[in-house]
Amino acid sequence: MDLAPRRQYTVSELTGEIAGILSTEFTNIWVSGEVSGLKVATSGHAYFTLKDDGAQIRCACWKGSYRLLRFKPHDGLALLARGRVEVYEPRGEYQLIVETIEPLGQGALQLAFEQLKKRLEAEGLFAAGRKRALPKLPRRIGIVTSPTGAVIRDFLHVIERRFPGLHVRLWPALVQGAGSAEQVVEGIRHFSAGGWAEVVVVARGGGSLEDLWTFNEESVARAIFECAVPVISAIGHETDFTIADFVADLRAPTPSAAAEVITGTREAMLDQIDSAQWRMTQALRFVIVDAQRRWSAVGVEGVQASIARKINRLQQRVDDADFALRGVGRETVGAARERWTELDLRLRRLDLRLRMGEGRRRWERAGGRLEELIGRRLGAAERRLEVGTAKLAQLSPLAILERGYAVVMRGDGGVVRSAEEAKAGEELRVRLGRGELGVRVVK
Repeated sequence: MDLAPRRQYTVSELTGEIAGILSTEFTNIWVSGEVSGLKVATSGHAYFTLKDDGAQIRCACWKGSYRLLRFKPHDGLALLARGRVEVYEPRGEYQLIVETIEPLGQGALQLAFEQLKKRLEAEGLFAAGRKRALPKLPRRIGIVTSPTGAVIRDFLHVIERRFPGLHVRLWPALVQGAGSAEQVVEGIRHFSAGGWAEVVVVARGGGSLEDLWTFNEESVARAIFECAVPVISAIGHETDFTIADFVADLRAPTPSAAAEVITGTREAMLDQIDSAQWRMTQALRFVIVDAQRRWSAVGVEGVQASIARKINRLQQRVDDADFALRGVGRETVGAARERWTELDLRLRRLDLRLRMGEGRRRWERAGGRLEELIGRRLGAAERRLEVGTAKLAQLSPLAILERGYAVVMRGDGGVVRSAEEAKAGEELRVRLGRGELGVRVVK
């Protein structure tokens, strides 16, 4: 007969002890299976079942962890989930609290790639409008890659061969496996914050999708997007594409190609310098010729402008005289018309033919005097015009020059009026009646 005391549990006590055992024994475990019954609650938590041929386990992924998953699970997807086992006491069920997931097989990796690519593209990380142009010839280059292997050797070889003397700083980082994404991100942020590098290259050699997965991580993509200087991605071979390629300002098919893009060739740079020097020389020649033409025209144009101003002033005086004569004529004719009208009225009042005839004769005499007066005034105006024109011709600098005189001018167009104004050794221009001489003052 068993007399041992009987231990009695309440449901809550038993569930609590089971929960304690499970949470202690089953932490940070990996479980593989196929996703079934996925539901995402309005709270952001995700719930699903992970099953295989023989069993199943309920899973919960809290909002914070679900948001950071590099790809989102869906029904029928085979995956590997890492987490801990807990008991959901209200239902007395144990469940796997999922913290992260990894795909199983090539198809799942490709799915994770496409999901992240679609999401980052929707956020604008791939937009062509935000991509920056590379500097023409950067002299300080930062590169994030493995310090061993062919990538860094090939990169430095191309730099030295095509344009020696550039400064390259290497940030050594794992480019594959655990911790590699964190090291790559750290290197990009170092060059971004330091201000030394003019361009940053993220590089590694070729490999499978799994080998290149470091550069498909969201953290690496966002570090490239946030970098303060242009970033070149040089991941794998020409046919390999990663998320980093889409975010970078420029994708190079290989690390060696990235070095070629950065440096250009010495010959191409020299050709550009020669072309720029030729264009500059042509522009300076044009400026000099144009300046010489304008300064040469200053002396003659100045004299011509002075003559034109004098002629215009004399012409204005002639016009004033003409207007005055016309005014006098109008006044004289008006006065004569008034007198004729007065005589006509007197004759009409007296009705005497003889007096009318006498009045007509007086009118004719008055008209003759008016015509004679107008003729004399017009003749006097013409004589004044002739005298003014003759004086103007005598005052014309060109007429003076034709008589054997000359105008001595400095290079800036100023006229030299006395010997004291010139200096020994100074170059002057002598304007003759026909042509111009360049002279130098001896004493």
